[in-house]
Amino acid sequence: MSDDRGRFVWYDLMTPDIKAAEAFYTKVAGWGTQPWEGMPYTMWTANGQPMGGVMSNEGTGAPPHWLAYISVPEVEKVVAQVGSLGGRTIVPGKDIPTVGRFAIVADPQGAAFALFTPAEGTERPETDPGMGEFSWHELATTDYAKAWAFYEAVFGWEKRADHDMGPLGIYLLFGRNGRELGGMYTIMPGTNMPPHWLQYVRVENADAAAQRVTANGGKVLNGPMDVPGGDRIAQCLDAQGAAFAVHSKSTSA
Repeated sequence: MSDDRGRFVWYDLMTPDIKAAEAFYTKVAGWGTQPWEGMPYTMWTANGQPMGGVMSNEGTGAPPHWLAYISVPEVEKVVAQVGSLGGRTIVPGKDIPTVGRFAIVADPQGAAFALFTPAEGTERPETDPGMGEFSWHELATTDYAKAWAFYEAVFGWEKRADHDMGPLGIYLLFGRNGRELGGMYTIMPGTNMPPHWLQYVRVENADAAAQRVTANGGKVLNGPMDVPGGDRIAQCLDAQGAAFAVHSKSTSA
């Protein structure tokens, strides 16, 4: 279990229209869907394997959004650590029978994420993200250096590099066990954007995926564009307004 600390393991979409969301992402990302036995919950599948789910955000007061679950050895201990470091608890620890235990928290700047401790024997091998899987995790925050100190303490992530993006500031790359997981940066002053995590889905072609987004009622906010290293991305909203991004690998990689 300790080796899974800091690993992104699950992704939930909270949305007001589950059926519309299913139709959107199956077309845009090529995902399948699979019902959860015993409760009204639909799982997303990529390459035949469940990797997330979709549920109603009705009554939560929250807008449509994606929520990433990050593995920890013991949820309660990490919830306490999050609080001691200036974060807060949104949903206290709860059990999912035969699956594990989770809690939803926010970092000191307000970006939300979930903690998850899988039930014994349910862990999966860690592999590089395949097609249709989430391949990058990006934090936009009010102070990337303070945010990094928080996440490094909570998850033990490794700093991989600092990229100077000129007027956009520093983009910090982080990872674990030698794999890059994502990046974080400080939101530019005057930008009307709260701190948040943005999840990137790996696709064959970011440009084609961006076209599928708009064709199915979503919106492309930024891109498609190249990023350092030759990969290509587009940042989007789905048809209900939840933010996500698509990511295709460089053909020369």
